[in-house]
Amino acid sequence: MRKKIFSKLIFYIIISLMVFATAIKVNEMSSEPKIRDYNYINLQKIDKTEANFTFDVFADNKNSITTFNELIQKVNNDNSLFAIDDGDLVFEGDKEKFMFFLDQVENLKKPLLTVIGNHETYDEGRINYYHYFGRFYYSFHTKNSYFIMLDDANETDIDPWQMSWLKEELQKSEAYKYRFVFMHVPLFDPYFGANSKIQGHSLECYQCALDLNNLFDKYHVTMLFVSHIHAYYRGIWGHTPYILTGGAGAELDGSDPTHFFYHYIKVKVSNNNVRYEVVKLDTPKLDLINRWAHNAWIYIYAFFSINFWSLMIELGILYFFLYFLYKKKEWIMGLILKIYDKLE
Repeated sequence: MRKKIFSKLIFYIIISLMVFATAIKVNEMSSEPKIRDYNYINLQKIDKTEANFTFDVFADNKNSITTFNELIQKVNNDNSLFAIDDGDLVFEGDKEKFMFFLDQVENLKKPLLTVIGNHETYDEGRINYYHYFGRFYYSFHTKNSYFIMLDDANETDIDPWQMSWLKEELQKSEAYKYRFVFMHVPLFDPYFGANSKIQGHSLECYQCALDLNNLFDKYHVTMLFVSHIHAYYRGIWGHTPYILTGGAGAELDGSDPTHFFYHYIKVKVSNNNVRYEVVKLDTPKLDLINRWAHNAWIYIYAFFSINFWSLMIELGILYFFLYFLYKKKEWIMGLILKIYDKLE
């Protein structure tokens, strides 16, 4: 068996695969997307003169493949003006995973804006996020609506400079009929509610969350969009209505079918009102075994899809090491004995 594994035929096949995989990796590295200020570029594509329009909101795809690709196809068939990804675009913030995300959204036929999530900050992800997407917080407006994107990816609060900027932005937003705010980590965990100091999956600084909530109440925010929890919730914190949407492809956080399903939100804006529609995507059975199997498959599939050629190179290197040990075992044993004799 070992002779077959370490035969010359297998050796040359492995060499050929190594050369092929290395060539692909070199090509990937040399053809890295020349993207800078992705959000700014897409902002220029949005028709801001519209008073009646639709936009889509989703989050927590985390390098999902099957579900996120289904979402992209459905959004392409919408009459939406643009789309917003409310964070956790990637599982980790290394360049390879950002490049994978950018390759995916090349198939999206609508301008896409992003909000930074906590997973974008892993593995020097802040540097990479800024490199590709630009500013961590920003705003824009259409004819009747003001949009504010925040950065609470540290999962604790927003920094003092951003808070000062936010107050100014909310003051400007009063000139518009509708005010939409986006942040990845929710003020409070909907499971516990705004009156509970139990953090759950929400901002660690409870007082900071209250301060932000009071600020949103003061300026009558039309809707606060959050994510981070892989589920769907809708409610009110203080006087501020919120929608939590975290169903773009990452593992679901529970089994209650009223909250835990894959989806995105379609927001229809007119001069008369704003309507919110939940668009459901294919969701696996939510019993424990099916959930575990599905969650495992998400990450195994994504891992091999993103890292396939790197794995081929690493396995090839391992094979060459074992091949050398097998073919040169007598020489290696002789060398060890010589070293042993000298030491004695």
